Amino acid sequence: MPDLGISVLLKGQNFMRMLAGLGVALKISMISVVISIPLGIVLGVLMTWKNPITKAILRIYLEIVRIMPQMVLLFLVFFGTTRAFGWDLSGENASIIVFTFWGAAEMSDLVRGALISIPKHQYESSEALGLSKVQTYWYIIIPQTLRRLIPLSINLITRMIKTTSLILMIGVVEVLKVSQQIIEANRMSSPNAAFGIYLVVFLLYFFACWPISMLAKYLERRWR
Repeated sequence: MPDLGISVLLKGQNFMRMLAGLGVALKISMISVVISIPLGIVLGVLMTWKNPITKAILRIYLEIVRIMPQMVLLFLVFFGTTRAFGWDLSGENASIIVFTFWGAAEMSDLVRGALISIPKHQYESSEALGLSKVQTYWYIIIPQTLRRLIPLSINLITRMIKTTSLILMIGVVEVLKVSQQIIEANRMSSPNAAFGIYLVVFLLYFFACWPISMLAKYLERRWR
């Protein structure tokens, strides 16, 4: 039976190092999610307003995020801005900036789509009740929008968690970077270890994202 690298994981602190790397990836993604989702909701509301300047600026922002690969954004923020402005920016902070920038844009477009799907009579009824525009959004539109956003936002959150695998390119020691280090260190003694180690990486990401999907299903059933 070929050596699939499971024994390599049991050497020393290899498996604990992988868990620590997963913790780094989850920390970056969760901080980005906590910042980008509320920001995306605000931007999504602004996208539905009739101010042409605001809509144009937000449209340009959204198109930049859609067109630009996340890896290029990471390079621009981590390598480009540090050289251009001379500041000391860690890889983790650069990753949080990029993922927040990306997540807020994606979330704003989801919110915009959810808002325009709300029937027009909901707005008219709130006006008939004497609610202001802010009150209309806060008490009537946003609660309905949040229910519609659950599946879409959960998909975005899991995408952000999985896309953290790119941050190894700017030197952040996350789970994939640790896996590569383990494979390189054991290349001679266990040349086929890559299969088993990357299989464990797959399982770690699966068990990190699976509870989020279960939470989404629970909320959908509760709010149905």
